[in-house]
Amino acid sequence: MSIELKLSRTSRVYRPSELLEGKIILKSPSSISHYGIRLTVNGSVSLQVRGGSAGVIESFYGVVKPIPIVNKNIEVKPSGKIGSGTTEIPFSINIKKPGEENLEKFYETFHGANISVQYLLTVDIMRGYLHKSLSSTVEFIVESDKADLLEGPIPSEMVIFYITQDTQRHPLLPELKSGGFRVTGRISTQCSLTDPISGELTVEASAVPICSIDIHLFRVESVLLGERIVTETSLIQTTQIADGDVCRNLTLPIYVILPRLLTCPTISAGPFSIEFKVSIVITFQSELSKLHSKSDPGTPRLWRALETLPLELVRARV
Repeated sequence: MSIELKLSRTSRVYRPSELLEGKIILKSPSSISHYGIRLTVNGSVSLQVRGGSAGVIESFYGVVKPIPIVNKNIEVKPSGKIGSGTTEIPFSINIKKPGEENLEKFYETFHGANISVQYLLTVDIMRGYLHKSLSSTVEFIVESDKADLLEGPIPSEMVIFYITQDTQRHPLLPELKSGGFRVTGRISTQCSLTDPISGELTVEASAVPICSIDIHLFRVESVLLGERIVTETSLIQTTQIADGDVCRNLTLPIYVILPRLLTCPTISAGPFSIEFKVSIVITFQSELSKLHSKSDPGTPRLWRALETLPLELVRARV
């Protein structure tokens, strides 16, 4: 016998005030008895701190308790029988009823390295002590209610930047320090999740040929561990906007589409926070770079210049 949960929306995206609808699809070669069919909606914020990133002993790993958001059980069918063949059972669940007190705010779905906000729908068919219960789980994606959204469209906040040998806080190749370079431009540091990170960039001068220009998107996850705040920054996405040496004084567009499950509105809650950063990275042609081709792109190197800016992400009414 097989059991499947099929949601009404192929995108699986719902708002807390909306109905979670779909159907339970059962396929069985023969009729079976059961002691009830139940649906469970579970949402929580999972927090973890790895010993290496926290700088504490391994016993601290995983001691942060998950933060419950929603947990409700609904009986779809009482005890009875399921006939042979394919059976479809429709369902409709209020994720959040108007005026209902919830365990926690409905944070948007997010899959991070140390923080994960996840919502799951599970169906269970109880079959008694002599038979193993049947179950199936599907993840659905939660986005903020329209009433909680900012009025759109959100104007992008543009920040002007310039990158030279004097703005770098790490050592550079001798020829870069002596010959110099200058890259200027502007980039949005506040934008809606449905819009790209936009801007423009111009290479005004460079004593060393350029290998590539990339835009790195980072997430900054902070977890409260006892009286300490443990923060870890990790790379989400790299978008290349130039390959090879760039013509001088040519304006290059910056256009970066945000990945859905790896980003969410910037959050600053009590036990945790999720923030983002964007980094403009200029990689210069160097024999050393070929020897370290697999190095972390976010790590400062002799042949790499960068400018990192905070990025605020919001969700606005479309």
